[in-house]
Amino acid sequence: MADVPARPGFPALPLFTALPHPARLTPADHDLLLDLLATPTAGPLETGPDGPAVRLWEAGRAYAAAAAAIGLRVLRHAPPGPAALRRDDVPLTVREAAARDETFLARQPSLVLRLGPELPRRDTVMFNVHLDTVAGWWPARFDGRRFTGRGAIDAKGPAVALLAGIRAARAAEPALGSRIGVLVQAVAGEEGGAMGTFGTRPLVEDGFTGGLNLFCEPTGHRFLPRSTASMTALVRVDGEDAVDDRPEAGHNATVLLGHISHYLARALPPRIGDGRVCVAGLHTGERHNRVYGTGRLLLNISYGSRPAGRAAEAALERTLREALADFASGAAGAPDLARTAADAARITSLHWYKRGLPALDGRGRAPWAEDLLERHAGLVRWPDEEPAFTCDAIWMADVPGGYTAVFGPGDLDTNHAHAADEYADLDDLDRYADEIARILVARVRHGPPGGAAGEPSHVHSAAVPGAAADRISPR
Repeated sequence: MADVPARPGFPALPLFTALPHPARLTPADHDLLLDLLATPTAGPLETGPDGPAVRLWEAGRAYAAAAAAIGLRVLRHAPPGPAALRRDDVPLTVREAAARDETFLARQPSLVLRLGPELPRRDTVMFNVHLDTVAGWWPARFDGRRFTGRGAIDAKGPAVALLAGIRAARAAEPALGSRIGVLVQAVAGEEGGAMGTFGTRPLVEDGFTGGLNLFCEPTGHRFLPRSTASMTALVRVDGEDAVDDRPEAGHNATVLLGHISHYLARALPPRIGDGRVCVAGLHTGERHNRVYGTGRLLLNISYGSRPAGRAAEAALERTLREALADFASGAAGAPDLARTAADAARITSLHWYKRGLPALDGRGRAPWAEDLLERHAGLVRWPDEEPAFTCDAIWMADVPGGYTAVFGPGDLDTNHAHAADEYADLDDLDRYADEIARILVARVRHGPPGGAAGEPSHVHSAAVPGAAADRISPR
């Protein structure tokens, strides 16, 4: 083992040692993943009110049964109460869906599992993985090398590999589950624009967190201590229709929103400091013989911090005013568009489907944790210059102490997450299981120096046998 340079304040320590027996998914794990892939778990936000039944209860029970075989027990398997949705930052689409369907929450439970006794947060590692998927389902397949099915990489494959990693870590380090505990959140409400508001957030607020928290999303095996949030805006035009023989008599929302979308696509992205702009759905009508006076345009804007989110809101409002003024100036001389140009500002309004969500940036928050992941577990950090993405890790942004990162196998684009023929390769899942095992073994043997930031050290009654204690480096 070669010595590697330490981070400032940490001594040089040997590079990580591979486990005696690398973690691998077993045939039983393969069967579990195929079972989960065969269980449709797209929620009503994805499939609509008349879509197929969401089978998240069934998926959660199958996952809990597999977890029980390696010692994890169920702490909670339930949806949150209605109060979880009565908050200003819950996306409007979520509140509207719940108002239409009284079974909305009841059909979307989240699962919490624990390995070992309840320990202080600094002595607990939490993993979050989601069992819900986007819409679109086809029969699951495994050809001996590749799993194909909705959720294969996002995130049922990582969920199964997580259990394989915990199992391997227990075999390599008996103190896992006594000195260091493990929590697993297997949540609903990650997809469909729910943003974790009724899945991950209630669990975080109820204290199901650790000193080290990892969210299992595709990152190419790099750990990412950032997660952007996103806001969704609606630009609405409320004018008057006209017959195709007299287009000048009404307001042409199609032309107006087309101009606005083009203007925003060019002018807004440079004004968003640390996020991305997606000019998304535009709708006015479907007939050829009518001028539509009403319509809507959707935009999604990501951001990396709350101040950046507020700045992005202001930038959108300013750019929309500019787009309207530009349209009024340019279209005023066109007879068929004169009325639309004159009334553009009056008939156009901006509304918010979601905004005000937190964003995570854990860089520098807990140097011991990054040291553990890089030097003791042998992982690579996501480059600072590469953009982050949005996931439920945002809800750890305001939790004091500890460390949170996003970490998983595969790639959202390469593995066709959210698209047809989504897949996960067995080699990739095996590698992830081995990385999970290395993280847990490293955490047993190397903890925060003197306690995590903002938290006292705790002495607890979970005695560790002497043979195991000899393998744990004191801090």
